[in-house]
Amino acid sequence: MPASKQWDVLGVGCNSVDRVYRLPASPKPDSPTAKLRISSHATMCGGQMATAMAACAGLGLKTAYFGCVGHDHDGRLIRSELEQRGVDVSHVLTRECANRFAVITVDETSGERIVLWDRDERLNLRARDFDPALIASARILHVDDEDQEAAIAAATVARSAGVPCASDIDRITDRTKDLIAAVSIPIFAQHVLPVMTGESDVERGLRAMRQWNDGMLCVTLGPSGAMLLKDDELVIEPAFPVKAVDTTGAGDVFRAAFIYALLKEYPLRKMVRFANAAAAVSCTRAGAMASVPAMREVEQFVSGE
Repeated sequence: MPASKQWDVLGVGCNSVDRVYRLPASPKPDSPTAKLRISSHATMCGGQMATAMAACAGLGLKTAYFGCVGHDHDGRLIRSELEQRGVDVSHVLTRECANRFAVITVDETSGERIVLWDRDERLNLRARDFDPALIASARILHVDDEDQEAAIAAATVARSAGVPCASDIDRITDRTKDLIAAVSIPIFAQHVLPVMTGESDVERGLRAMRQWNDGMLCVTLGPSGAMLLKDDELVIEPAFPVKAVDTTGAGDVFRAAFIYALLKEYPLRKMVRFANAAAAVSCTRAGAMASVPAMREVEQFVSGE
């Protein structure tokens, strides 16, 4: 890929300010855990794309973020946090509304989390918000599926400009198939495959995604690692075993490390292993953006030091 670009990666998508509550167990109705005392709580920055771009910057990539923030304290907090992490926020749009936020509960025994969120529709990106020159200035574009219409529009511009486009496919709407077809490298959450293809087997489900995209396909499998399909080559890499503190943001960190490995032209297996390592490191600490690893940490993890 050509290196003579302003940015290594441009991220288009959502951000969030997370209110994180650590709990001694997972709440379940009509059980002893229906009422739980909160172990600790904190306010942290996150959101799919903001976290992924913070992770790209942490790995040393020249990174820019394009999205909408609110005009409130949370919106200013997100901008400041990204800027401090070396992400260019000069193209971020501010809207006259509250910023997106989430309430996240984390089970201290497993690190697994539940995310409850809300987002004002005025934060939605529109196709007319995009400057094609901005997208063309990046070596790779990364979009999430929060604003699928905007993501499709951005991916379409990227395709016209010859810019590869990776994506986070985590939810299913009536435009998800169009988003999968528009991007170059869709990266799926595991739960998406059986719903869209009817296949319970992961490999068959990933191959069935070929009906919408014949490029490189990847699916994250949580504690089981990840699977990648390019042409007829299938790569399955197990996850690195860790004691998970918090899995929030692990998928976003995986995607950032995948993009890094793609830009560095790593072989396929090394690419997936590197992304798995970065995600594993992120699971060993709390928060989304706060869990982003540095390059040396990922390299040490891969080498077993």
